[in-house]
Amino acid sequence: MNSTTRTTAPKKRLSTSLRDDQPEGTNQASKNQDRDSQTSSTSSDTVSAAAPTSPISQPRPSRSMVVGTIFGPRRGHVWFCVQHDRLSSKPTLLLELSILTNQLVKEMRGGHVRIALECDKSELGSCPLRSVPVWTMCCNGRKLGFAAKRKASERVRSLLKTMQSTTVGAGVIPGGFGSPGSEEVIYMRANYEHVVGNGDSESFHLINPDEYPGQEFSMFLIRSTNGNFF
Repeated sequence: MNSTTRTTAPKKRLSTSLRDDQPEGTNQASKNQDRDSQTSSTSSDTVSAAAPTSPISQPRPSRSMVVGTIFGPRRGHVWFCVQHDRLSSKPTLLLELSILTNQLVKEMRGGHVRIALECDKSELGSCPLRSVPVWTMCCNGRKLGFAAKRKASERVRSLLKTMQSTTVGAGVIPGGFGSPGSEEVIYMRANYEHVVGNGDSESFHLINPDEYPGQEFSMFLIRSTNGNFF
């Protein structure tokens, strides 16, 4: 008696996971794809986190307070002197301006004076700003000649010594420069805010004393390219 052996194919177990029902090769490829996707996402997040979120900020201008004195003979040139304190007879900056004292007094009656001194960067780019010997001068928008850096002479030091007791204020010094027959000297002393923008710009701004409310006076030192400031 011949018996026929029947081979019954094993039943496939139904998994609760749809992924388990996929062929092994497809399952492995899917896992690799998921891993690559996660790696790519992590790398993208790392690059994004490392990238700067804002531009580098520029350094802020430095500010300090100094003593500023405007003085000069009535019919002579104006001088501008900067000191760290009024007791020092050695100024940190001394400039002789081409504007006459009586002319500056008239300008100041308007309540606002803005003096800008400019030098050419192409010629004096490597020179410290306070060491520039000659400046082109502009007062309230009008060109008025030049300004020159000066060293404090004995007469200037004597004049500053005479004003040592004056903290803030204006006055007249008879025979101010000490020589026989010299004119009386008009002066105005006050505290100034000194602002250093960078190596090519500085400015001095009058801090209004109580007896001169509303008076504005500013002095700018600017090194520009090809005289583009004025």
